[in-house]
Amino acid sequence: MLAGLPVGWTGRVFADDSPEMANCRCGIIALTDCSPFAIAAEKGHFKKYGINATVTKGANWAAIRDSLSNGDNQFTHMLLGMPIASTMGLLGSPKKPMVIPWMVNRNGQAITLKSEWKGKVGADPKGLKPFVDQAKKLGEPLTFAMTFPPGTHAMWMRYYLAAGGINPDKDVSLITIPPPQMVANMKVGKMDGFCVGEPWNARAIADKIGFTSVTTQDIWKDHPEKVCAFTAEFAEKHPKTVKAILKGLHDASVWLDDDANRPEQVAIVGKPNYINCAPEIILGRLLGKLDYGDGRVVTDPTPMHFSKRNCNFPQAKFAKWWLTQFRRWGMVSSAPDHEGVAKKVMRGDLYEEAMKEIGHIHAGADASKETLFDGVTFDPAGDLEAYAKGFAVHSLKG
Repeated sequence: MLAGLPVGWTGRVFADDSPEMANCRCGIIALTDCSPFAIAAEKGHFKKYGINATVTKGANWAAIRDSLSNGDNQFTHMLLGMPIASTMGLLGSPKKPMVIPWMVNRNGQAITLKSEWKGKVGADPKGLKPFVDQAKKLGEPLTFAMTFPPGTHAMWMRYYLAAGGINPDKDVSLITIPPPQMVANMKVGKMDGFCVGEPWNARAIADKIGFTSVTTQDIWKDHPEKVCAFTAEFAEKHPKTVKAILKGLHDASVWLDDDANRPEQVAIVGKPNYINCAPEIILGRLLGKLDYGDGRVVTDPTPMHFSKRNCNFPQAKFAKWWLTQFRRWGMVSSAPDHEGVAKKVMRGDLYEEAMKEIGHIHAGADASKETLFDGVTFDPAGDLEAYAKGFAVHSLKG
């Protein structure tokens, strides 16, 4: 008789795998890499796993962080460095432990420079140095923008400038601008260059106000980018809710990585409640059609992707790299606990539990070395303090 009972029978009651909280709010910023959240909500992937998700657009990254911290949102689109900074209480972030059980995407950001440098500065940031030195000599330092101090765009901009012999803390003015406002601010001459996610670099070219110097995948092929973050407290109290959200993101991400679906993707995310940008401006770089805006036109072999090449596993080595850059730029005064912070924030265990329940086989943890465009190799198993201190350009304080 027992053999005929449904799966899940545990005696007098059924095992309940439904999420503890069905109605959840999610915050996003208007960037192409918000797509998994939008698609999971719009095409029923969240609902399939019992989540009724309300996706709302935040004004800036600080607002996104605060809405997660105070419980207005239960999960959120976030820059990789933000949960690390919040967990540690760095760079103006109130100390609030957060976890990353899901990497949203790889690649798909860029560094845009003003149009007057076309033909004078290409992919090599060393070409910028004479302009930086001249402006500094005149007492009018050049201005470059990123989207949030501990975030991905800040680190790509810092790494890029430093590779050109430019100290972002001493030689230029580095300011914070929300992603959707980048193009408008460059149009009025507020900055000379910026780093942001798409589609705003493509938009700068379409509006004829700038060109792409490098994409971030030119700097670091298949680099980490956005994440899905939760507060540690929420994840501990609502493990089935977290897993349901990850399952919905998985289905959406697999759908997104089929190029045949990209036209439908951009039609959805281009709407005002998401990115508010013409679909044709979003689509080109998603398909690897890369016009740098200065005469260079190439097929990008590694455009933004959301699922393939083990994209979503929250690799500890990425948190470790971020911590070395916090150290390099004087954002921490002594060597951080690389292993401890990475273990606390990057929750591969939560990812693996969710994927096991839907039968998704993934490649797991990756501790391989990474070499960036300046030829410097990062070894996550090596001496991380020595790596942080080994750069010629830095702002180390101790």
